[in-house]
Amino acid sequence: MDLLLLIIYLLFPLVQTDSSQVSIKHKNYNTFVSQLELPDTLMLCDEVVDLTDPELRERAEREFLLLMQQTGQVLLYFKRSERYFPLYETYLKRFNLPDDLKFVSVAESALYMSRSSAGAEGLWQIMPATARSLGLRVDEYVDERRHPEKSTIAGLQYLSEGHKQFKSWALAIAGYNRGKNGIANDLNFQMKDKYTDLYLNEETSRYYFRILIIKEIMKNPMKYGFDISKIRGYKDPEVKEIKVDSAINNVAQWANDNGTDYKTVKLLNPWILKRELNNPRNESYIIRVPA
Repeated sequence: MDLLLLIIYLLFPLVQTDSSQVSIKHKNYNTFVSQLELPDTLMLCDEVVDLTDPELRERAEREFLLLMQQTGQVLLYFKRSERYFPLYETYLKRFNLPDDLKFVSVAESALYMSRSSAGAEGLWQIMPATARSLGLRVDEYVDERRHPEKSTIAGLQYLSEGHKQFKSWALAIAGYNRGKNGIANDLNFQMKDKYTDLYLNEETSRYYFRILIIKEIMKNPMKYGFDISKIRGYKDPEVKEIKVDSAINNVAQWANDNGTDYKTVKLLNPWILKRELNNPRNESYIIRVPA
């Protein structure tokens, strides 16, 4: 019995110390976040947002404080950005578009091949009809909204068209969420020409500010408590591309014949939806496999 009491006595302070350390860490984090202050101005695509306006600051702080509660999600943004940002930046430079547009994809999909309840799909969350109007193939065998390169080109094209129409990146980005016709209607009805002067549905009124805050945190990680100096980001393996001019009746067998496996082919080519790949238009496919 004495030995048991001694063991309890020795262990109890350790449990108590461990618990208090967790409590202190939690308290310190809350203190850290509560003392953070957004600057008076933020910028997206070289357009300034004045946060001395109380209504605009409240909208920005809502997105900021909510995102700061999602530490794991923000870390995933950083990790996944190593896979996709180089691709985005290549096309942004090629099309002479603002680098900040890459953060639209972060807000849309968290840089993940996700599908929304409304039917939007892929890194840029494009709806089927919009995808087809932008030249993407969407059917039961192939969904190019899930093709990183082709969907990026399509998403940037839509944003560029919005900017040409509205002469404002803020309105172009809002149009990406609400649709260009919806934003045009809002501008006309409310007799305004600026995004920040519009009364919008809740989703679209938050959308631009969420992207604004994602950019601010990802551009200034240390300021907001994220030490990414040793982060291990996600990257695809080195790949080679194989041109295929005919249908593939069995993707698993095709993968095996080309020195890889079904899982790897599907991960590197998420636009292939089924176990087989048809070719009704006699087109050429480019399939990525490990180098």
